[in-house]
Amino acid sequence: MIDYLKGIVTELDPTHAVIECGGVGYDCAISVFTYDKLKVGTEQKLWVAESIREDAHLLYGFISKQERLCYLLLVSVSGVGPNTARLILSSLAPDELVAIISSGNDRQLKNVKGIGGKTAQRIIVDLKDKIGSTGITAASTAESPILASNENADEAISALVALGYPQANASKAVAQLLSKDPSATVQALIKQALHML
Repeated sequence: MIDYLKGIVTELDPTHAVIECGGVGYDCAISVFTYDKLKVGTEQKLWVAESIREDAHLLYGFISKQERLCYLLLVSVSGVGPNTARLILSSLAPDELVAIISSGNDRQLKNVKGIGGKTAQRIIVDLKDKIGSTGITAASTAESPILASNENADEAISALVALGYPQANASKAVAQLLSKDPSATVQALIKQALHML
């Protein structure tokens, strides 16, 4: 099994990176979280998880061991495949994911595009006991009282996450907007948040 790749980033987009190691270019599927930390032409180290199927041998690359560990835990859950796990890690940083699972907050998991209620609950049930042993410090889960008491906030955050913005950034932007105008409509929140993000 390949543990990591260390080489020059020769190609990069939000879903893939090509790392050249010893004259060989390795195509790795990556999360947006990893993409934000890579730059073409620089030497980088990507921790790798392999997915070997009958029709393909795929590599998934991660900027840290913690992100790879979260990925491996996610794909161990029935019904969560490599692409779904990568989508979750594109919306939530490892510390945010640990905090959400530890606190049993399935509502925030459901905000990730493509994650339904049953899958969110299954992830929490299957991983709640395991996630504490990862050594990843959980992010603060204290939800803003403004967000908790506003129905439009959930819809606006869900829409922003669906558009590809990280959950934490979307929540922060919406909370700032609601602190200025608590009666803002969903449409207004989305429109203004897009200018901030």
